Amino acid sequence: MEKLTGTVKWFDSKKGYGFITADNGQDVFVHYTGISGTGFRTLEEGERVSFNITESDKGLKAVEVERL
Repeated sequence: MEKLTGTVKWFDSKKGYGFITADNGQDVFVHYTGISGTGFRTLEEGERVSFNITESDKGLKAVEVERL
């Protein structure tokens, strides 16, 4: 599966979640556990990322999120 790309709309590092706006305009939920890497995982508003989407019980969720 080809990864999607988008821009971080907002991310609250204290709460550990936020939203990514995919290049197709769709907003996708992101939790810190979906961010690739080790240590403190956070994202900055406006940062470009690539990611995959999975279905959760609350809707679409970004996983395997990587900074570009």
